[in-house]
Amino acid sequence: MRTLYNLLFIVFFLLSAPYYFWKMWRRGNWRRNFGQRFGRYEGRVKQALTNSNTVWLHAVSVGEVNLCTQLIAALEPRLPLHKFVVTTTTTTGMGELEKKLPPHIEKLFYPVDLRGPVKRALGLINPRAVVLVEAEIWPNFLWRVRDRGIPLFLVNARLSPRSVPRYKRFGFLFRGLFASFTGVGAQHEADAGRLRELGCRPDAIRVVGNLKFDAAALGTRRHLDVPALLHQLGVPSGAKLLVAGSTHAGEEALLADMLPRLRRECPDLFLVLVPRHMERGQSVGDELKAHGVKFAFRTELTAGGQFAPGSLDCLLVNTTGELRYFYEHATVIFVGKSLTAEGGQNPIEPGALGKAMCFGPHMENFPGIADAFVKAGGAVQVSDAEALEKSIGELLHDQPRRRALGESALRVVQQNQGAVERTVEMILEQVAPQAKATPPA
Repeated sequence: MRTLYNLLFIVFFLLSAPYYFWKMWRRGNWRRNFGQRFGRYEGRVKQALTNSNTVWLHAVSVGEVNLCTQLIAALEPRLPLHKFVVTTTTTTGMGELEKKLPPHIEKLFYPVDLRGPVKRALGLINPRAVVLVEAEIWPNFLWRVRDRGIPLFLVNARLSPRSVPRYKRFGFLFRGLFASFTGVGAQHEADAGRLRELGCRPDAIRVVGNLKFDAAALGTRRHLDVPALLHQLGVPSGAKLLVAGSTHAGEEALLADMLPRLRRECPDLFLVLVPRHMERGQSVGDELKAHGVKFAFRTELTAGGQFAPGSLDCLLVNTTGELRYFYEHATVIFVGKSLTAEGGQNPIEPGALGKAMCFGPHMENFPGIADAFVKAGGAVQVSDAEALEKSIGELLHDQPRRRALGESALRVVQQNQGAVERTVEMILEQVAPQAKATPPA
């Protein structure tokens, strides 16, 4: 089984490498620590981790990084004699790790799932426990962890109904891997049922809730002065802000098309457009130009650009890690990847800020969460672009409705918090039972 997988993976790796190298090149800064992707960590890392009780957390990209920071903040006081290592797959994820975690937390790139890199990485890091945060299932890594007898956890786990048949089709490969998890923190009972169906041991599964409800709370530190940026853009104080977050292809054109009509009804409206992938910035800019939208890139403001009042309609954010700060100042929020693409993006962040939000019909990645917001009167779900324009227009002119939506959304978030502590307890039971009994004050 392992030999067959490795032969097939090498073929797949060689065929797909050009595409992934191209993606890394587009994101930039790909050469830095490139050897880490093959389990080659420099001497400083080896020195820092030698003779350490290490807990290894893996966060695929930006969304999982935010959850990792919450878990480490809760675990560190309970495991004072342990060293924490966090790995990520993307350069954007690494950028977020470096911004959000202190220097004493080791931040590395996750090794590609080949025998050699995986063996080198596990041999050097030598973890006492491994925690995968919403991570993909990589067989070589999981086999090696299991062979070494290392406790293995999957946290914030969710499985869509569509993914189950794919895993079942290759049950001869994945069933044993799912069974190897020491602990699994599922978001919902439905997820727990699917995980049992795929091979996770029933006694290993806990329904703990969604970590993103806890992670959505803004800390006291502010990384971005949004009012100052708006002043640079010439946006008048008190102007209404429509923030479209994590948008995907097609949605920017629809928003650009409706913006002039919305501005006729609300002349002080300003659009902040935040594509999900910053490397799409140039193509999104071309879309805006084609629709006659006057805009500035976020990076122009970093360079000190100053714009005359009323000269712009839109800010196009071509940076990462700043969406939540624009959300904080929004009048109305549109949650992207929900209108022209399937899946949806995270509605919890705007909900935690008590903001009025809309999203489209495609929230497949957040079905229970989206339903909870809609049923509680904390979000407006629309069927198409025409309905979105109508809802945004109504909300811009109805402050009491915006306030009611925001208050209801905030209650949903507050009622669903506590998943971080339940997840930490699950991990501590296996890693340090004595720490579970003495949570920090």
